[in-house]
Amino acid sequence: MTTTGRESANRLEHVPAPGSMLSTAAARSLAVLRIATGFVFLWAFFDKTFGWGYATPSERSWINGGSPTKGFLSGVDVGPFQGFFNDIAGQGWADWLFMLGLLGIGIALVLGIGMRIAAVAATLMMALMWFAEFPPAKTTDAGEATHSTNPIVDYHIIYAIGAIVTALTYAGHTWGLGRWWAGLPLVQRNRWLI
Repeated sequence: MTTTGRESANRLEHVPAPGSMLSTAAARSLAVLRIATGFVFLWAFFDKTFGWGYATPSERSWINGGSPTKGFLSGVDVGPFQGFFNDIAGQGWADWLFMLGLLGIGIALVLGIGMRIAAVAATLMMALMWFAEFPPAKTTDAGEATHSTNPIVDYHIIYAIGAIVTALTYAGHTWGLGRWWAGLPLVQRNRWLI
């Protein structure tokens, strides 16, 4: 290491860790946001897998042969990607990607590990779901009201923002395994895994 490299490393050792400038209340609030957002994804995974009767009845659960994507995507009747979503509804690969996404995002956010990957995955999933529901449309192709309450910012956008904010503020370090995860040699060598 060069002298300049050592000097730079020494300076970085004395810089407060990202998020360390947050108040305790702010750090805890972000941890609550992280856990709650993760719980939304985990709940969807478990309800679709076991059919707890909230969004998915037992007879249509994944373990009973149901498709986690068929009901929602085959019902898409609005927006520029309607045909695409109808075509992938019930496809095995779509079911697996969707369910692994729900599970992975949920676990990462609840535990506070792999937050950057979880934020990117959550944003991608929520963007696709936003396009499937297509809130800007006032009516479906059949002319029925979509009941969209906001043409731009809906709950999909809020969940994506929640995942991004908690990743960028190192919310996994409070009430999570984020500090431990960040200290792993693999994560130290590949900072994108934080």
